[in-house]
Amino acid sequence: MAQKLAGEARKQALSALKGWSEAKDRDALTKTFTFKDFNEAFGFMSRVALVAEEMDHHPEWSNVYKTVVVTLSTHDAGGLTELDVKLAKAMDRIAG
Repeated sequence: MAQKLAGEARKQALSALKGWSEAKDRDALTKTFTFKDFNEAFGFMSRVALVAEEMDHHPEWSNVYKTVVVTLSTHDAGGLTELDVKLAKAMDRIAG
């Protein structure tokens, strides 16, 4: 099972992420992605879904038109882990 990030490892991991913030009500990361239109937003979600499935680590997300809101947390660990950071970085790469 993945271990929760804490201390210096957590600080370093979070400092490497741009545009992500810690969720206010739980041990998680959140980010809002805004695209040109629905097609671009849905394409992003489809590409992320393939990566998430390969990682066996799935995001909480919602989509309204061109906006995708993402929350990442590792439920088995009860909070933020390296898996969440890895998926966040992959999402940023996919979003361009």
